[in-house]
Order: sequence, then C-alpha cells, then structure tokens
Amino acid sequence: MTDIAIEVQDVSIHYRILSSVSVQGSFLRRKTRSDVVEAVRHVSFAVEEGGILGIVGKNGSGKSTLLRSMAGVFSPNTGVIDLKGHSVSLMALGVGFKENLTGRENIVLSGMLLGFSEKEIGDRAQEIIDFAEIGDFIDRPVRTYSSGMHSKLAFSITAMLENDIMLVDEVLSVGDERFRKKSLAKMKELIRDDRRTVVIVSHSMETLRELCDRVMWLHDGEMREIGDTDSVLGHYLKFMGNG
Repeated sequence: MTDIAIEVQDVSIHYRILSSVSVQGSFLRRKTRSDVVEAVRHVSFAVEEGGILGIVGKNGSGKSTLLRSMAGVFSPNTGVIDLKGHSVSLMALGVGFKENLTGRENIVLSGMLLGFSEKEIGDRAQEIIDFAEIGDFIDRPVRTYSSGMHSKLAFSITAMLENDIMLVDEVLSVGDERFRKKSLAKMKELIRDDRRTVVIVSHSMETLRELCDRVMWLHDGEMREIGDTDSVLGHYLKFMGNG
C-alpha cells in the first residue's frame, strides 16, 4: 500500500479586503468596511507519495491560495494540512524572494528557507545560475528582473535543490519557449523519482495531461471534482465552453 504524502482535511481559507476610504475619512478616523472573501471552502483530498496532482480552475477559484497554504506561507482558517513530515518547496512567482537582494543572495536565502545548509547551497549554486540563464542579472537586485527572469530563477532554485514535495504554481508557463521546454524536461526528470510528490497549478491543459496522473478541479473555492486526468479535464473544458 502506497503511503500518503499530503493529506488535506476540510480546509477553508478566507481573508478580508478593506474597502477604499477617502483621505478626509482617514483623518476623521471613520471605521472602514471590510468584506470577507472565502477563497477556499471545505476542501479535502490526499496525494500518495510519488503522486502528481494537477489543480485546474478559472482565475479566482482558490488554486494558488490553496497551494500557498500547503507550502506554509499562511495557515488555513479551519481544517488541517498534514505533509506527513516531508520537506516541501514552493515554485511560484512573487514568493520567497527579497526584492532588494541580488539573485545570487536570494539563492542562498531561498535555499536556507528550504532547509539546506550553506555548503549544500554552495555546492549547487553554479548549477542553479547556469540553468536560470539570466546572465549578469544574477548579481543585480531581483526588483530589476522581468517576470520571465524571476520565474527562471525561481524554477532553477527549486529544481536543483530537490525536496520531497514540490508545489508548482504556473512557473512552467512563464518565460521564452525554449526555457519552457527546458523546464518541462527538467520537471519530467524530477518526477521520475517515485518518492517525489508533485502538485501543479496550471492553465495549460497540455502540461497537466503530460505530467499528472490525477487532476483536481476547483470552482469558486470548492472542489468540484478529483480523479483521472483526462476525465476531469474533459468535464472542466466542457463546463468552460471549450469541450
């Protein structure tokens, strides 16, 4: 029997959005109204060790919110996320980098946050830099990077500093065509390891079909369906009017 690597039990995640207020209102210290957004509602599922789960859904369906909660970026309001003691890394734009630090400095920082020693990071640093292909920008502040350069470095760090669980949020679809193919090939190499568990959020049906053995469909924060990749994607595309 295959062990469970990720178990999500009845997870709900919400946050508040403050309404805009006028400058005059701010000076008068008027109370601001806040709206509660239920990003994820009562979601439960499990991923077996070595499994590759895709998550699909329209924009605003809670995919990235759920992934970031699984990575420990923030905690769910209710429910439990249990990674069974496995190490985890999140591959996503805008997560983990310090904008005023250089790419090289962020490699060290990100690696340490992932639980690696300075020696382990140093041993893989040049490999990360070479794979990222951002040239002299590696010694410039990350705030000067384009979104493509940011995604290249994020992917390279997570791909070269391998953890038990990899959470991937749209990074495979960013960057030039050649780098996308290179990243997809590297991802295929990584997931050949039967012990590595992967969860991928993507709008690319091709990527999900090629990499995932199961897919979960989120809709307005709720799990609509989970199961065989082709079956779930077929239902999703039909629902969205593309089937």
